[in-house]
Amino acid sequence: MFDIRKDIQSLTEFKRNTAEYMEQLKTTGRPLILTVNGKAEIIVQDADSYQEMLEAIEEARTLRALARAGKGKGRPAQEVLREIREILNIPADAKRPGK
Repeated sequence: MFDIRKDIQSLTEFKRNTAEYMEQLKTTGRPLILTVNGKAEIIVQDADSYQEMLEAIEEARTLRALARAGKGKGRPAQEVLREIREILNIPADAKRPGK
Protein backbone atom coordinates (compact mmCIF):
# COMPACT_ATOMS: atom_id res chain seq x y z
CA MET A 1 0.00 0.00 0.00
CA PHE A 2 1.26 3.41 -0.96
CA ASP A 3 1.86 5.84 1.96
CA ILE A 4 1.64 9.43 0.74
CA ARG A 5 3.31 10.71 3.92
CA LYS A 6 6.43 8.55 3.49
CA ASP A 7 6.60 7.57 -0.15
CA ILE A 8 6.82 11.02 -1.78
CA GLN A 9 10.04 12.93 -1.19
CA SER A 10 12.04 15.60 -2.96
CA LEU A 11 15.04 14.52 -4.98
CA THR A 12 17.15 16.82 -2.82
CA GLU A 13 15.97 15.05 0.37
CA PHE A 14 16.69 11.68 -1.24
CA LYS A 15 20.22 12.80 -2.10
CA ARG A 16 20.82 14.01 1.47
CA ASN A 17 19.55 10.80 3.06
CA THR A 18 20.13 8.14 0.41
CA ALA A 19 21.10 5.37 2.86
CA GLU A 20 17.97 5.94 4.94
CA TYR A 21 15.71 5.86 1.88
CA MET A 22 17.48 2.78 0.49
CA GLU A 23 16.69 1.00 3.75
CA GLN A 24 13.07 2.16 3.53
CA LEU A 25 12.82 0.81 -0.02
CA LYS A 26 14.18 -2.59 1.01
CA THR A 27 12.11 -2.81 4.20
CA THR A 28 8.74 -1.71 2.83
CA GLY A 29 9.00 -2.93 -0.76
CA ARG A 30 7.11 0.22 -1.76
CA PRO A 31 8.43 2.54 -4.46
CA LEU A 32 9.51 6.06 -3.61
CA ILE A 33 8.29 8.96 -5.71
CA LEU A 34 10.85 11.71 -6.01
CA THR A 35 9.83 15.24 -6.84
CA VAL A 36 11.63 18.10 -8.54
CA ASN A 37 10.16 21.54 -7.90
CA GLY A 38 7.12 19.88 -6.33
CA LYS A 39 6.35 17.75 -9.39
CA ALA A 40 6.69 13.95 -9.46
CA GLU A 41 9.64 13.17 -11.74
CA ILE A 42 11.22 9.86 -10.75
CA ILE A 43 10.12 6.61 -9.16
CA VAL A 44 12.76 4.59 -7.31
CA GLN A 45 12.20 0.96 -6.39
CA ASP A 46 14.32 -1.80 -4.88
CA ALA A 47 15.45 -4.57 -7.22
CA ASP A 48 13.44 -7.40 -5.58
CA SER A 49 10.18 -5.45 -5.75
CA TYR A 50 10.92 -4.46 -9.33
CA GLN A 51 11.50 -8.11 -10.27
CA GLU A 52 8.20 -9.08 -8.61
CA MET A 53 6.45 -6.36 -10.59
CA LEU A 54 7.95 -7.63 -13.86
CA GLU A 55 6.81 -11.17 -13.05
CA ALA A 56 3.31 -9.94 -12.20
CA ILE A 57 3.12 -8.08 -15.51
CA GLU A 58 4.22 -11.18 -17.41
CA GLU A 59 1.65 -13.29 -15.58
CA ALA A 60 -1.07 -10.73 -16.35
CA ARG A 61 -0.10 -10.78 -20.04
CA THR A 62 -0.26 -14.57 -20.08
CA LEU A 63 -3.66 -14.58 -18.37
CA ARG A 64 -4.95 -11.96 -20.80
CA ALA A 65 -3.73 -14.02 -23.76
CA LEU A 66 -5.36 -17.16 -22.36
CA ALA A 67 -8.62 -15.28 -21.82
CA ARG A 68 -8.50 -13.98 -25.39
CA ALA A 69 -7.81 -17.47 -26.71
CA GLY A 70 -10.72 -18.81 -24.65
CA LYS A 71 -12.97 -16.30 -26.39
CA GLY A 72 -11.75 -17.45 -29.78
CA LYS A 73 -9.68 -14.33 -30.36
CA GLY A 74 -6.36 -16.12 -30.77
CA ARG A 75 -4.77 -17.63 -33.85
CA PRO A 76 -4.05 -21.31 -34.42
CA ALA A 77 -0.46 -22.25 -33.54
CA GLN A 78 0.15 -23.83 -36.96
CA GLU A 79 -0.80 -20.56 -38.65
CA VAL A 80 1.58 -18.56 -36.46
CA LEU A 81 4.41 -21.08 -36.96
CA ARG A 82 3.90 -21.00 -40.72
CA GLU A 83 4.09 -17.20 -40.65
CA ILE A 84 7.31 -17.30 -38.60
CA ARG A 85 8.86 -19.80 -41.03
CA GLU A 86 8.00 -17.48 -43.92
CA ILE A 87 9.52 -14.45 -42.18
CA LEU A 88 12.71 -16.38 -41.36
CA ASN A 89 12.82 -18.15 -44.73
CA ILE A 90 12.73 -21.61 -43.13
CA PRO A 91 11.41 -24.33 -45.43
CA ALA A 92 8.27 -26.06 -44.15
CA ASP A 93 10.02 -29.44 -44.36
CA ALA A 94 13.14 -28.29 -42.44
CA LYS A 95 14.10 -30.63 -39.62
CA ARG A 96 14.21 -29.31 -36.08
CA PRO A 97 17.57 -29.32 -34.24
CA GLY A 98 18.10 -32.52 -32.28
CA LYS A 99 15.61 -34.50 -34.36
